[in-house]
Amino acid sequence: MQEPGGRVRAEVAKGIGIATNNVAEYSAAIEGLERAADLGARSVLLRSDSKLLVEQLAGRWRVKNPTLIRLHQQARALAGAFPGGVSFEHVPRELNRGPDRLANRGVDEWLAGAGKGYRPPPPAPALFDQGRD
Repeated sequence: MQEPGGRVRAEVAKGIGIATNNVAEYSAAIEGLERAADLGARSVLLRSDSKLLVEQLAGRWRVKNPTLIRLHQQARALAGAFPGGVSFEHVPRELNRGPDRLANRGVDEWLAGAGKGYRPPPPAPALFDQGRD
């Protein structure tokens, strides 16, 4: 979290386990909004490289996935508590290196701890036998 002058007030790097990218994006937004509230922020600019997250939280895109509906409601409730409001901004991935570094650190810490035994599933079998007529 940065103050308007650019000073970093807090950083969060937290692994959440096995989840979709969209769940991870919402979880990060919720964690950031909670931390901003704890620090006494009156308004927030939430920046993300997830176009889906930004557009859904800004109310321009519908949320259809049941899990994301729950996370969306939680994020909107947190956003509603800031007297000065919350603005949402999409940032291209290449300009989002700091938060990406924190996300990778959270994943690495999870894999070294609670997720130590995690192994990715094998690839799904091919639907059709390739190369045969």
